Amino acid sequence: MSEWLENFRIPIGDWVESVVAWIQDNLTGLLDGIAAVIGFLTDSFEGALMALPAWLLGLAIIALGWWRVGWKFGLFAVAALGVILGMDLWEQTVETLSLVLAASTVALAVGLPIGIAMARSDLVESLIRPVLDFMQTMPPFVYLIPAAIFFGLGTVPGAIATVVFAMPPAVRLTNLGIRQVNKEQIEAGLAFGCTRRQLLTKVQLPLAMPSIMAGVNQTIMLALSMVVIASMIGAGGLGNTVLTGIQRLNVGLGFEGGLGVVILAILLDRITQSFAPGRRG
Repeated sequence: MSEWLENFRIPIGDWVESVVAWIQDNLTGLLDGIAAVIGFLTDSFEGALMALPAWLLGLAIIALGWWRVGWKFGLFAVAALGVILGMDLWEQTVETLSLVLAASTVALAVGLPIGIAMARSDLVESLIRPVLDFMQTMPPFVYLIPAAIFFGLGTVPGAIATVVFAMPPAVRLTNLGIRQVNKEQIEAGLAFGCTRRQLLTKVQLPLAMPSIMAGVNQTIMLALSMVVIASMIGAGGLGNTVLTGIQRLNVGLGFEGGLGVVILAILLDRITQSFAPGRRG
């Protein structure tokens, strides 16, 4: 019995490698299409942001923070962006911002419809929920392996790994928000003759918006955290500064890169939160 236990092994790793090999042999066109879409979005965001002078982009961020959050946060944005410029990390910060925006756009474009489908069907929810549990509990470093295998090294695989890692909150909170809509309000909509589409767009989605916006906020925050990890496969940006600091055991450089990430996280977090109903100011 003990000998049988010692020799017992489930070859899950071998099965996964077989699946990966099959995907590489049979789904090359699909992988190329995904890479093209993600690469186009990333390059578009980065090109647009890099084309703006630093003072103009900074002024836009400050004005947005001042308008959506308040004058105190506007002053914080002035000081925060001044620190980034002073550390000579503006270009890396813009690269990270563009990657976060591209990955978040794709994650939301895919995740929100899935969340809506889960809210409208118990069967879909029962099928998708284990997948989301798996995606959220898997260590983020593991996502880098298939991303590098299927898409090589660089910004595109980093963005794809970020999309997969950051998507679950948008799906879960969209589903939760729609399901928590008061049944009496749904019945009132049906009584007024709403179709299923009208009920969704005019009743459920507006009432679920606080929960949905919380999912959007969490998706952006997870995308930012994953972008730093994705620097290990060439995503660049502030994550590359942190990684260089680790490789060289340069505490100062690593701290500067980490501080840049913290500043960007605060700016994105507070501004995106302000778009939730009742959270402005």
